Amino acid sequence: MSRPLIISDCDEVLLYMITHFRDWLGQDQGVDFELGAAGFASAMRHRATGKLVEEQEMWRLLNLFFDGQMHRQTPVEGAVGAIAELTAHADVVVLTNLKDFRQEARTRQLADHGINLKVYTNQGPKGPALKAILDEYAPSHAIFIDDIAQHHDSVSVETPHVDRLHLCADPEVAVHIDCAHEAGHAHARIDDWASALPWLLDRLHAEQDNIA
Repeated sequence: MSRPLIISDCDEVLLYMITHFRDWLGQDQGVDFELGAAGFASAMRHRATGKLVEEQEMWRLLNLFFDGQMHRQTPVEGAVGAIAELTAHADVVVLTNLKDFRQEARTRQLADHGINLKVYTNQGPKGPALKAILDEYAPSHAIFIDDIAQHHDSVSVETPHVDRLHLCADPEVAVHIDCAHEAGHAHARIDDWASALPWLLDRLHAEQDNIA
């Protein structure tokens, strides 16, 4: 019989990203980053002029960060231990929105922090990519973890039977993002691993009891 499968995002779920990106922008790029209710696109301003960073430049800076600054990222509190516990009960993989050529770098980055998982890369909504992973694994049960509400929406449309946990571990970021649970696209919103792990284990055990 196949095992359950957990498909987890990386940034703000397993590794902190935004705060390290902000610090790098301020230290090396002369850009101030302040994430507010207006969203990511309005968060970046050139320090010298106060003007918003244009979208094309925003993406250039993000790519620069992932090309040369991923070493700055640190594990989310409790994530390493939680993943170790979950792998005793289920297969666990990472589905991350990075360009495909960064798959090996992300895999090494996670391994360097003690998170040794298979990594899938994706661009755009995650529903179709998650469906392809399910087709590959054919798990007895699946759970999706991500910090972005739009991805929960996409997964709920493509694979509505998958359990969905909205988790954004950085409190500075969490207060500014839409809640997938409130929108009806996630089964729960839990922003720390100490609370998320029992919820995930309960879902896994409940499914196993149903199968038995």
